Amino acid sequence: MIHWLSSTALHLFGADVSWAEVLGDLTGAASVWWAARERVATWPVGIVNSCLFLVLFLDAKLYADSALQVAFIVLGAYGWWRWSPGAEARDGGERVRRTTLPEWGALGAATVVAQAALTWGLTRHTDSPAPFWDASILVLSLVATYGQAKKLVESWWIWITVDLISVPLLVSRHLVPTALLTAGFGLLCVVGLRDWTRTLRGDRTDAVEPVAVA
Repeated sequence: MIHWLSSTALHLFGADVSWAEVLGDLTGAASVWWAARERVATWPVGIVNSCLFLVLFLDAKLYADSALQVAFIVLGAYGWWRWSPGAEARDGGERVRRTTLPEWGALGAATVVAQAALTWGLTRHTDSPAPFWDASILVLSLVATYGQAKKLVESWWIWITVDLISVPLLVSRHLVPTALLTAGFGLLCVVGLRDWTRTLRGDRTDAVEPVAVA
């Protein structure tokens, strides 16, 4: 099965495109679209996407991105649980909200430490062609996925940053279709940011709407 995923599906821009890349791009697009729409389907489809990209990035020797897919699978299961109807019935589930100052502090500190450690590890122990940027994508993507599972509006800004870093790195590894799709993901992230911001404003309007007196 893995051998088939690594085989060539088509030729594009002078490069071989594997089945893992084709199917990963399709499931990735669907997952981002459903996330913008706050649909729980984003999580199981995202898990499938992570499995496909795990194969793809191992072949490309992007080791941090490969490890990231394993973390995505774990966080995907968490997000699936938090967005499920059962969570809403149990404790209200998650509602779109802003990131609090303590959350920014904790996430910021974790990002700095993880970035430094991963850059060092990739530089010393792997043949990654871009250890700093490879590590940046991993760390910021984990922060963004966690924020998305918690329905933090600012998670979309982090995803946009990840996409801006990812496009040139993917092009440098001859993963042109995925680079183009990642640029499309950036546009979908803008849509998600807009929609979640509207949801947040709508919730606040409902919260302060005066109650009619009979």
